[in-house]
Amino acid sequence: MSATQIAFTYPGQGSQAPGMGAPWTEHPSWELVGEAGEVAERDVARLLLEADAEELKETRNAQLSTFVLSMVVLDAVERLGIEPTMHAGHSLGEYSALVGSGAVSFADGVRLVTERGNAMQAAADATPGTMAAVLGLDDELVELACQKSKQDVFVANFNAPGQVVIAGTVEGVTAAGELAKSLGAKRIMPIKVGGAFHTPFMAAARERLHKALADVDFRPPSTPVVANVDGALHSGANEWIRLLSDQLTSPVRWRQSLHTMEDAEASLLLELGPGTVLTGMAKRTVGSIANASVSDPASLDRLLEKLAHSPKYERSPVGEFLFASERLVVSPASGIFTPLAGAAAGMRLDTGDLIGHVGTEEVRTAFAGELHGMLALPGERVAPSQPIAWLRITA
Repeated sequence: MSATQIAFTYPGQGSQAPGMGAPWTEHPSWELVGEAGEVAERDVARLLLEADAEELKETRNAQLSTFVLSMVVLDAVERLGIEPTMHAGHSLGEYSALVGSGAVSFADGVRLVTERGNAMQAAADATPGTMAAVLGLDDELVELACQKSKQDVFVANFNAPGQVVIAGTVEGVTAAGELAKSLGAKRIMPIKVGGAFHTPFMAAARERLHKALADVDFRPPSTPVVANVDGALHSGANEWIRLLSDQLTSPVRWRQSLHTMEDAEASLLLELGPGTVLTGMAKRTVGSIANASVSDPASLDRLLEKLAHSPKYERSPVGEFLFASERLVVSPASGIFTPLAGAAAGMRLDTGDLIGHVGTEEVRTAFAGELHGMLALPGERVAPSQPIAWLRITA
């Protein structure tokens, strides 16, 4: 049975929703929100918990809140021992992908997303524009409609078959939309934004962001990242300043990115962050690939169930595997982990057997099976719900 190749995908602006952080406040991964707030010098927790739809719609708020929640979700998924073979993010989500792959540190990711949101907000205020989704028309015909309008309007996102986003002046988007209808488009759906993102309207933001990018230490990603600009996998470090700069004034080639992941033999696309926008696009574009999304802690259980019925997938570069019949034993509390003396791979365990302590709290398995190994080291400080050990289930 071939290994499941998991691609982590991350949503962009527009996926945010009021109160989207509320389900995560008791999860250990929520600590990232405080760290992000310190770096951004903003109350990120308030954005995730209290901001209404109107406030969250502002570019600088939408981008920071969506990025941080994606990082919370990523951290929670990583605590389960799930690792990807590639990353990709839609627009803003590309920054989440770069942090997830290790190409950019979390703190630098927060700084870049903060600057990007501010720069795009300023550019939109200086040069107002709008966006609309053209539904039911081929990419080439949407591009033709923009050209024939003879207005300032451009293709901004190639999202999925029959779903292309255009952006520009209000007059330009209206004119191109009417032409698209005459060419066979089923519907033109306005998008409530104040800017023409991923078009030449963002030139000023691109220049400002380029300066911020130059101050960041980019590292080679641990696993490849698909870039929006060309829809190709990238494994280097030095190319991201150009790619991220170009992204602001170039269309997001998400449809092409999905096919790239398909060609790279991804067999599960896992969307991490608020909403399920990317999951819907993937189903329309690469329907043969399985999809899942994690937006709240309950989704973590559903993900484990999905993986339990999937082929084994590679868990680490040294050849460990998490099989369909395996389960994780998690920490009951915060504290220092001390394994049971003599606990070793191959040890047989019955339901309720003691395998160690976290502080003074006992760690007991809820499953009967064979111990494959410890995920926490002796003396390591662990958080509640953090994986401690993994077992092969026998009953």
